[in-house]
Amino acid sequence: MKNSVIFDMDGVLVDNSSVHTEAFLIFCKRHGIEMQPEELLGYFGKGNDEIIPGVMKNEHMTPEEIARYADEKEAIYREIFADRITLVKGLRSLLEQLKAKGIKLAVGSSGPTENVNLILEKTGIAHFFDAIANGDMIHHAKPDPEVFLLAAQKLNSKPEECLVFEDSFSGRDAARAAGMNVIGLATTYPREKMSGFDEVIDDFTQIDASIVERF
Repeated sequence: MKNSVIFDMDGVLVDNSSVHTEAFLIFCKRHGIEMQPEELLGYFGKGNDEIIPGVMKNEHMTPEEIARYADEKEAIYREIFADRITLVKGLRSLLEQLKAKGIKLAVGSSGPTENVNLILEKTGIAHFFDAIANGDMIHHAKPDPEVFLLAAQKLNSKPEECLVFEDSFSGRDAARAAGMNVIGLATTYPREKMSGFDEVIDDFTQIDASIVERF
């Protein structure tokens, strides 16, 4: 039985891959970059240090340039998403069940602090989480396991005691590399493409707190 659950944010707490795509398309238009929505799919779950050079087709960007453009894109995202944030179906109920069961909860996201705070505050679920690990706290984004290992450390849990919820393949690989079991949410990718997860669900109405007893 697991004693801790770590939730990715984008595509897990909120179904927002389309909003990130919209934000990137606005960003690209501002900078005269030709980009099709499907070209962004492979970047989901990764950090901006990898996404921005890929989107801008410039492998020689300085960290300062990447940070500046990343801040611009994330500001666009927050502006267009702030008034339409909704939780993935069934999430609040699952969080309540897990807390009642004494399970420790954390967010493990590649997103920056401002994005994580926006989601948690707007949806009123911040109080459920015992720890937050985000992209501003790590040196290596997913598929590196650093963010999940940091979340486990903050929970005072061993990696093998943690269950992860993820929607992306880079997040899946990060959880595996951390030595954690991982449940996939078919929010960003079609269910039939969600391979390599311990289990796949469409949303949180399909499970309850007993999920921690299966692994």
